[in-house]
Amino acid sequence: MFGNVRDDLRATLDEITEAGLLKPERVITTPQSATVGVNGHEVLNFCANNYLGLADNPSVIAAAQQALDRWGFGMASVRFICGTQEVHKELESRLSDFLGMEDTVLYSSCFDANGGVFETLLDAQDAVISDALNHASIIDGIRLSKAKRYRYANRDMAELEARLKEASDARRRLIVTDGVFSMDGYVAPLREICDLADRYDAMVMVDDSHAVGFVGPTGRGTPELHGVTDRVDIITGTLGKALGGASGGYVAARREICELLRQRSRPYLFSNSLAPVIASASLRILEILETSSESRDRLRANTARFREKMTEAGFDILPGDHPIAPVMIGDAAEASAMADRLLDLGVYVIGFSYPVVPHGQARIRVQLSAAHSTDDVDRAVAAFIQARQTS
Repeated sequence: MFGNVRDDLRATLDEITEAGLLKPERVITTPQSATVGVNGHEVLNFCANNYLGLADNPSVIAAAQQALDRWGFGMASVRFICGTQEVHKELESRLSDFLGMEDTVLYSSCFDANGGVFETLLDAQDAVISDALNHASIIDGIRLSKAKRYRYANRDMAELEARLKEASDARRRLIVTDGVFSMDGYVAPLREICDLADRYDAMVMVDDSHAVGFVGPTGRGTPELHGVTDRVDIITGTLGKALGGASGGYVAARREICELLRQRSRPYLFSNSLAPVIASASLRILEILETSSESRDRLRANTARFREKMTEAGFDILPGDHPIAPVMIGDAAEASAMADRLLDLGVYVIGFSYPVVPHGQARIRVQLSAAHSTDDVDRAVAAFIQARQTS
């Protein structure tokens, strides 16, 4: 039987390759850092979500090593059976305090967190209104629920209001948006979203994976940036980006929402607990964030420098001040080829094309980090200029 299936799959893979859309996995031979080993060479790393440079922070590593001795390697169980340790409850409490929410539930990933919210809170009587550019995990999570589904154009408040009017007969209405849209670096207009939610009696959910830790005056994310923390009902996020870059996710929300998730959210009930070593290291990371702004300040300086110099060099870079800095190329094959040239020049970046971004909007998504030095940033800009000249 698989003989025929193999031929079909091979034909599909060949089509992906011929279209220049193949996504090869390069093997890194070093720890995640500002520079990494790839293909036997040390290269500058401008494509990781290591925003605050904490993935190889010595004090975080020390906390993880101590946690292995104290808590062991893994839980071998789900939370409600025998998978809850003191460190899990402590991290949930600390995240709640940090994010300004009433309670928090840990998940194995933010993908699981988003997959567990909608089905638990919404049924056929309800409606969910989602930004068109929301993360795939939100889209998949919504599909698992029986709620009526509405979509509005990216950050378009007129369309959001129109969808809210269409959903006026629903028992519950939930607006869901990314806090920062990962392919563009654009920030959701949360104050306007909350205003519409108040007007049309809707709840607000924000996936703040690309913001928590460094966006906002104290790094508490887009609700803090817009001054609407007390008006947001649900925040989902990850421990796998700015907060150390390992794995794990969470839902921080109103207390009753979290209590119900613990009883009925399937990814929470049927997935192993977050490894205690990650929970312990995450506590150390929150301590760093609450006691020092050094990493945030350095990240902002690096971001501003890269964006300014790339704009001066004539590159089409999407506007904003987020460390996601998309360099627009257009053609998918050219974006991939330019990323390859940049790797040869010592800069590791990835070209993004359809279906991750729309047709004709291929780009190289540069991601700045606090781990980068000023010289690293300047070398990356110089490599882009050289790669453009040799295209």
